[in-house]
Amino acid sequence: MITAPAPRPRVEVSPAACTGCNVCVDVCPTDVLRLDAHGKAVAAWLDDCQVCFLCELDCPYEAIRVFPR
Repeated sequence: MITAPAPRPRVEVSPAACTGCNVCVDVCPTDVLRLDAHGKAVAAWLDDCQVCFLCELDCPYEAIRVFPR
């Protein structure tokens, strides 16, 4: 039996709202998020996202949205 891979979640970070405070990077249990060269959060390892919503819940600036698929 051949099964299709599970669809990946989508993690959106608002560059205008992100201050690079690093809270989301610290709270992510699977190290999905990193700060880019501009000091903004990005989902660098999206395949590892467990859709726990911790980054979205703990972001003090409401800059992250997680969309499970």
